[in-house]
Amino acid sequence: MPEEISETNENESGGSALNFLERIIEEDIRDNVYHRSVHTRFPPEPNGYLHIGSLYAININHGAAKRFGGVFNLRFDDTNPLKEDMEYVGAIIEDMKWAGYDPGENIFFGSDYFETIYELTINLIENGQAFVCDLSPDELRESRGTLTTPGVNSPYRNRSVEENLKLFEGMKNGLYNPGEKVLRAKIDMASANINMRDPTIYRVLNADHYRSGDKWRVYPMYDYAHPIQDAIEGITHSMCSFEFKDHRPLYEWVLNALSFAFPEPPKQREFGRMNITGAITGKRYLRQLVSQGYADGWDDPRLPTVKGLRRRGFTVESIHDFLGEIGVARDNSTVDISMLENSLRKDLKPKAKTVMAVLDPLPVEIINYPEGADEWVEVENNAENPELGIRKLPFSRNLLVEREDFMEVPEKGFRRLFPGNEVRLKGAYFIKCEEVLKDDNGAAVKLLCTYDPATKSGGSFTERKVKATLHWLDAARTLPARVNLYGRLLLNENITGEEPNWPRLVDPASLIVMENARMEESLSAALPEDKFQFIRHGYFVCDIHSKPEEKLVFNRIVALKDTKKKG
Repeated sequence: MPEEISETNENESGGSALNFLERIIEEDIRDNVYHRSVHTRFPPEPNGYLHIGSLYAININHGAAKRFGGVFNLRFDDTNPLKEDMEYVGAIIEDMKWAGYDPGENIFFGSDYFETIYELTINLIENGQAFVCDLSPDELRESRGTLTTPGVNSPYRNRSVEENLKLFEGMKNGLYNPGEKVLRAKIDMASANINMRDPTIYRVLNADHYRSGDKWRVYPMYDYAHPIQDAIEGITHSMCSFEFKDHRPLYEWVLNALSFAFPEPPKQREFGRMNITGAITGKRYLRQLVSQGYADGWDDPRLPTVKGLRRRGFTVESIHDFLGEIGVARDNSTVDISMLENSLRKDLKPKAKTVMAVLDPLPVEIINYPEGADEWVEVENNAENPELGIRKLPFSRNLLVEREDFMEVPEKGFRRLFPGNEVRLKGAYFIKCEEVLKDDNGAAVKLLCTYDPATKSGGSFTERKVKATLHWLDAARTLPARVNLYGRLLLNENITGEEPNWPRLVDPASLIVMENARMEESLSAALPEDKFQFIRHGYFVCDIHSKPEEKLVFNRIVALKDTKKKG
């Protein structure tokens, strides 16, 4: 028996108020339309990886089932053996579980229903509602007409039931080549809806299926198989994105034609597709970016795939918060990616440990600090959450600061280190830049500074103020690391055509690698997916592929809220 979902989750379904789809469900419950529990599903084709748009659709269906104490299915619509693979099946299940939508035992495959669908199709043929057509693909396309002109009946439309049954069996047994014959529903070639103009419901594909092997040579079309699969599983509400609205009449025609088998058929209803700025969710384009090497695999942190979001460091809580915030729209909409980033900041701000990380180190020598001496200074683990406590960092004569925190000739408004200027080192002392040592090319290689012992953080010194506080590290006690600074992959999001000109679309600066970064030594204990706030740099995650025995790798998840650089 399918498992019912009894828990509640206010983030799913857009909060406590019912969305328009849930109001439809509520009315059906009140009117006793179905004599069974609310039953929804997510029906991915196993030919790609889940992305943020997939999670939007899952959240709607899973959330509705939770809302009404119903059942949620994951069903793989695997009716096209040319593109499907078990790799995608495993990845989709893994991603759904990680994202908090564990289907439990309710995992099904459309291919398991091939025999039932075939037998139901025989019934359609016997009732004169389907026929085998010999038109070539081009002839069939031309015969369907246009939005302003009706289609033309196939010359094979009035074949006898006996001939259609014989030909269909031959299709099943592999007697014909792909495109040589198809089975079409007999509906109405003059319909204003082109989807109803005798659509193809079965085609010949002489290909082995990843689950059923070489048993079948004919496979049902998605639009035909989908309503039958829903009905077999007892789905009550088949909720899908807006592009399927024009397909709803065919969905209903199929179930009406098979009403003898499904007396309480599921109801299809549509919601607006959610697009997000800075994210390409088309499977074809994602596949090209990966296969052509513009992305570092399906988990590239610049991709909107679930695996990419996870590797980038997005949390399940932040994704649920984002989906709850945007709710469920009737029409297609575009959401700014900053909403997703803000949900992440909101989640991480009170719980991510704040650490010192110098991404591009510039040595500093405090020339009036005693040689060979050192001490420990205290810094908070999270300024927003005192309960996370404090930690101690080593401090000595030789330190590291960010190279961008120094300018020999400061620009207007620059308040950090430059000759003669004084700044505070976080948790430590005021230091003043006295001299700059340079290499033969004139680049700074070390700053000679002095410190004021009376200015130690936490002391009573209040006589003078400084306009900048810098993060830093003790030069002798650091952890080497590689840091990946990710940006948006594409320069232009308006992608068109079968083969876009990716070299002109991909931003070469979408990944900046800092190979010589230095971290607090405490980060040596960081595990993959551990998240931190690097002071003044943003939120970072230990990369999923990072190995403790090698140089650790950290990815920037998102910048801090105030991303504009200040002096």
